[in-house]
Amino acid sequence: MEFREEQDSMGTVLVPADAYYGAQTQRALENFVISGTVFPPSFIRALGMIKMYAAAVNRDLGLLDPKLAVAIIAAAQDVADGKLDDQFVLDIYQTGSGTSTNMNANEVIAGRANEILTGSRGGKRPVHPNDHVNKGQSSNDVIPSVLHIAALTRISKGLLPAMEALRTSLAGKAEEFTHIRKIGRTHLQDAVPISLGQEFSAYARQVELGILRIKATESSLSELALGGTAVGNGLNAHPGFAPKVIALIAEETGLPFREASNHFEAQAAQDAAVEASGAIKTFAVSLMKIANDIRWLSSGPRCGLGEITIPSLQPGSSIMPGKVNPVIPEVVIQVAGQVIANDAAVTFGGHGGIFELNTMLPLIAHNLLRSIHLTEAVVRLFPKKCIDGISANQEKCRSNIEQSLALSTALVPVLGYDSAAALSNEAFEKGKTIREIATEKKVLPEGDLRRLLDPMV
Repeated sequence: MEFREEQDSMGTVLVPADAYYGAQTQRALENFVISGTVFPPSFIRALGMIKMYAAAVNRDLGLLDPKLAVAIIAAAQDVADGKLDDQFVLDIYQTGSGTSTNMNANEVIAGRANEILTGSRGGKRPVHPNDHVNKGQSSNDVIPSVLHIAALTRISKGLLPAMEALRTSLAGKAEEFTHIRKIGRTHLQDAVPISLGQEFSAYARQVELGILRIKATESSLSELALGGTAVGNGLNAHPGFAPKVIALIAEETGLPFREASNHFEAQAAQDAAVEASGAIKTFAVSLMKIANDIRWLSSGPRCGLGEITIPSLQPGSSIMPGKVNPVIPEVVIQVAGQVIANDAAVTFGGHGGIFELNTMLPLIAHNLLRSIHLTEAVVRLFPKKCIDGISANQEKCRSNIEQSLALSTALVPVLGYDSAAALSNEAFEKGKTIREIATEKKVLPEGDLRRLLDPMV
């Protein structure tokens, strides 16, 4: 591999000759490679967008040479379009402000802009990474802004539409199964009957409430720290810089981004990210309940509950022929577990706000965006590979109700609690149904017995 020499404030370092980035990125790369995990594309896209509009606004404010601005805008557009993803080489575990990745972006954009202007890749002339690409900015206001842009964009354009599709699928099954009676269960024990449609309506409502909770985080995620520079007082940023850049970002994304009402809060705390993560975590808990219920309802097929059948996707055992496992519900449950764990990391990251800066921004960004991406992916999979293909086993549902001792509840208004309980105990001891025991003992006329029990089944 060929290298070139680059200078930074700490001296000379060798950078790969084909790299757009420079000395500061190379030095960070050598010092901080830990997990091999880099920021996701959504984060890099948002970072490129900020740099692109920053150059345009600085040009319009008369703060940046128009020729340099044109090249910077083109280079930043390449970043925003994902054309230079391979140049973002830094691990997420780095300096807690995300300065390393901000400088990675500054150097990549400057290096590409210089190539556009001179034909020579990299370097600091004529476009300088700090003086030109980073003009009016600090890592401390850029990285929190990137986090909010990436998170809200992915939530609005990816996660929420996927959740709505899942809600529609579940609501469709609730309607389809309206007239199918089944046994209810509490404490994993038989309870009074409900309809299978009612059971699925609860799942649809859980998803609907999840949508509302996550939508409610839009207001706080819409606030951007841009313009606060290092500590929130806006030093070295033109007063018109941040509002103009943010307006362009809002126009492109179609989302209501606005300048933070208090820049000191926007950089010192990451409560909005913690809030968003918590809402997604809550939805993950809902997903876990829904998927686990479906797994149980489809258990068997002969020796379990077996009240529904889910699509068969793949062989379920390497030793037992014909066995089919609830693959998708188990995928959903595992993803939900990971999202819950991610939320714990984001919550801990929120604790990293010390004085004027949170220094766990990469940790927060990685885990929040990971939760959004994972949840969106599994929510798209769930209806397509499982929910839409569920069918009801109506005869099994009817049989379970008839066999249940909970049918004695329907007799309580006529016989009283103790007499109904005695019937239930006798039915259990003799292995018979409530209807059979009640008929044998002639506790009620046959017509009254049918009137009370038949609506339950």
